[in-house]
Amino acid sequence: MSHSELFQPLTLLHGRPMRNRFMLAPLTNQQSETDGTPSRYDQDWIRQVAEGGYALVQTGAATVEAGGIAYARQLGIHSDAHVPALAQMAAAICAGGGLSAVQLHHAGHRANPLLGGMPAPASGDTLPGIRATTTLQVERIRDSFIAAALRAERAGFDGVALHGAFGWILSEFMSPLLNDRSDCYGGSVENRARLTVEVIEGIRRACGPEFQIGWRLSVERYGLRLEELRETTAHILDRELIDYLDLALWDSAQVVREGAFRGQTLLSVFTSLPRKRVRVGTAGKIMGAQRAAQLLDEGCDYVLIGRAGILRRDFPLQALRDPCYDSPATPVTAEFLRQGGLSERFIQHMRGWQTFVSPA
Repeated sequence: MSHSELFQPLTLLHGRPMRNRFMLAPLTNQQSETDGTPSRYDQDWIRQVAEGGYALVQTGAATVEAGGIAYARQLGIHSDAHVPALAQMAAAICAGGGLSAVQLHHAGHRANPLLGGMPAPASGDTLPGIRATTTLQVERIRDSFIAAALRAERAGFDGVALHGAFGWILSEFMSPLLNDRSDCYGGSVENRARLTVEVIEGIRRACGPEFQIGWRLSVERYGLRLEELRETTAHILDRELIDYLDLALWDSAQVVREGAFRGQTLLSVFTSLPRKRVRVGTAGKIMGAQRAAQLLDEGCDYVLIGRAGILRRDFPLQALRDPCYDSPATPVTAEFLRQGGLSERFIQHMRGWQTFVSPA
């Protein structure tokens, strides 16, 4: 596919179309206030990427409950008090010409008690001394996702994206390793996916007809089974429950090593599914314009830019100017990131990523 296809519009099931095929991946950066309120550093980051040419900008993971927190200074959307500052972020993205979405997050069993988190495991065997979340508590968390989506809509965002990856609560409930429940949220594949489906359906009912819903899915670690996730995804795509699927791969070129899909790329396992009008994209080591264009050839409708977007906030504009554009090689110095506009809080977060920030 030619480089020019990256800059063609892409319609979505609901709301306005994407103006091109670049989406900013949700990038947690630990620079909010301690109560989850977006800080001036959050606002500055969003302003930078809003001017970077993206078709859709997602925030970092935002807590739908105070007790679902995973990181210090994590963005929050669990309180009405967060709405005014979130509205500033939405307005900045709109002014830059892109669509906007809040990524909704609950850490589940990985909630951090040192930060006031209350671990909510699907199973009583996951954490010593902590019982499985009750059915009523699961329903409360489900409703908290829906309430958070309504706050995002009030703040002026075009939609929300559900964080269903990396062992956080929606991903956790899908895992047969982490979910041994005997209620309606455990057992069969359908039951383990129930929480995700009920959240999506609840948001669709509660929010307006133009409101967009994305879903981030990872297929590695935490006991997740590729065949089961493909079955669940096929169901969600067939029912057109979401506007876009975001495949959170560590490497978009990764090959399946075992099982029914051995020898195929992880990406192809999902892009080969009938998707009707749902759009499918991927993240995973997309560091240059040529790789982005190649992924459209491989069946993606759009690409998600993560690390490359931190290195240069205007990755889409760089790719537009230069079809052979490649991101700066990592690791980079803290001063490089500082001169590019990253806050000290963001830089400190990036020090936790292997080989991203040089120790010098």
